[in-house]
Amino acid sequence: MHPTLPIVLRRDDATSLGTQLAGQVRALVTDGTLARGHRMPSSRALAAELGVARSVVEQAYAQLVAEGWLAGRHGAGTFVAADAAPVPRTRTSPPEDEAPTVQRLGVGDVWFDAGARAGWRRAWREVSAARPPRGYDHPQGLPALRAAVAERLARTRGLAVDASEVIVTAGTTGALRLLLAALPAGPVGVEDPGYRAAVATVRAGGRDVVDLPALDPARGLRPGLAACYVTPAHQHPLGHVMSAAHRLRLLDAARVHGTLVVEDDYDSELRYDVAPVPALATLDRDQVAYLGTASKSVVPGLRLGWMVVPPDLHDDVVGLQHVLHDVGAWPAQQAMLALLRDGWLDTTVRAARRVYGERALRVEAALAPYGVPAATTAGMYSTWLMPAERARAARDGAAAAGFDLPLLADYCRSAEMTGVVLGFGGVDDEALDRALEAIGRGLAG
Repeated sequence: MHPTLPIVLRRDDATSLGTQLAGQVRALVTDGTLARGHRMPSSRALAAELGVARSVVEQAYAQLVAEGWLAGRHGAGTFVAADAAPVPRTRTSPPEDEAPTVQRLGVGDVWFDAGARAGWRRAWREVSAARPPRGYDHPQGLPALRAAVAERLARTRGLAVDASEVIVTAGTTGALRLLLAALPAGPVGVEDPGYRAAVATVRAGGRDVVDLPALDPARGLRPGLAACYVTPAHQHPLGHVMSAAHRLRLLDAARVHGTLVVEDDYDSELRYDVAPVPALATLDRDQVAYLGTASKSVVPGLRLGWMVVPPDLHDDVVGLQHVLHDVGAWPAQQAMLALLRDGWLDTTVRAARRVYGERALRVEAALAPYGVPAATTAGMYSTWLMPAERARAARDGAAAAGFDLPLLADYCRSAEMTGVVLGFGGVDDEALDRALEAIGRGLAG
């Protein structure tokens, strides 16, 4: 006689009796109550015990056999065929209502006001009314979006390109990943200090990273580099603009060594002191792959970018996109097209410049007694050079008030630079004032 199974079926439950039974038997196996090899009651016996039709038990057993929890042996019955699940490690964490909240002072967090949200909602209403493609769309992205991006690149970055040359990507790292896959083997040079996601993308692709001096990347170029990644319009994270002399020196060295220059133009439009410097790619379209992004002008979560590569790489990159389907999501592309077409992006960038410019002055007033700005502030963050001990004091002061302040050293690999990188785009004015007061207390103490 088989022992009674601890199973209770509820007829007033919305879940069917067979599904309830299968779920409870599955739980008995995973918690170890029913061990591997245990012989299950016959469907007739279990149905009688539970007071249900035999078909209910047969349905549950058939489902569990299909999933591999049970196994039938001809002429012998049904047996448990799986072991108990491993016991998960216990994680201790404060209750949700007691968990501390930390506000990031991150360099990639952007400002987004109520007026911007209205245009954002209009764009997504348009997306909801559009008919999605039945399959994967053009590997380069929506033709209308590519045309809009080409127009904007010519108008704001001095980069005259045809829509057929624009390749829509899943953000900057998606573009970099595709580009590297199309290049011959070899390490990649990356500015140091520099963009950590670019370093991670290069390494994830199985390539070594060579550190390039952030202030003059050409000095680090050498034979064998497949590419060098730079941020000439606003060096990340120091903030300086690559000078004309250094731009020409970089291009000359890249030609000599056969190295592709990858230009990440991540926030060039967000200057509030002078007009944006033209893109590096305008000086040599055959030597520079241009990468643009919506992450700083719209929101990072849109995960949308674009690139223009040298002609001899174009077909290879598009071919990879076709095979991998590694392109920006169709809804994001449709929304971006609406934001560009309606002038939302131009309006938002102009408003963001004013907000960032004002906040940069407040940051300068708070930190000037304790450090030296690494460069003229632009975009949504400000980098300050100071001794390591002082930088840690600033970070600890921010943390005491619930703010996460990045250290400049976190962006360095071989470079020995210390300070703080204070992002002011992702907090409101009241929070920024509290953060600056807390940082000041940490520095003064």
